[in-house]
Amino acid sequence: MIDEVTLIDNTFLRQFELKVENQLAKIEYSLQDRKIFLTKLVVPETVQDENFTEDFLKMVMTNIQERNISVVPTSPPIAKFIRKNRRYKAMLPVGVRI
Repeated sequence: MIDEVTLIDNTFLRQFELKVENQLAKIEYSLQDRKIFLTKLVVPETVQDENFTEDFLKMVMTNIQERNISVVPTSPPIAKFIRKNRRYKAMLPVGVRI
């Protein structure tokens, strides 16, 4: 399902967007200096794919990694994802632990 779609960085609304099943999944963020604060994860209730959230977060993290920006997860589900996927811990700024 997620392979067919394109991740959109909507800088005006400060959110990453992904259309799924005619709905919009999004991760809201705040960009300050060379840090991006991931503040809110919204996945439509109609999404039945249990791997969707993880795939969506992987796409967002790859996008951020390519831009060489540090990540500060302020949303509990996003922090849990980074804790589970240790390879993204290197993207945390110095002094931030989760």
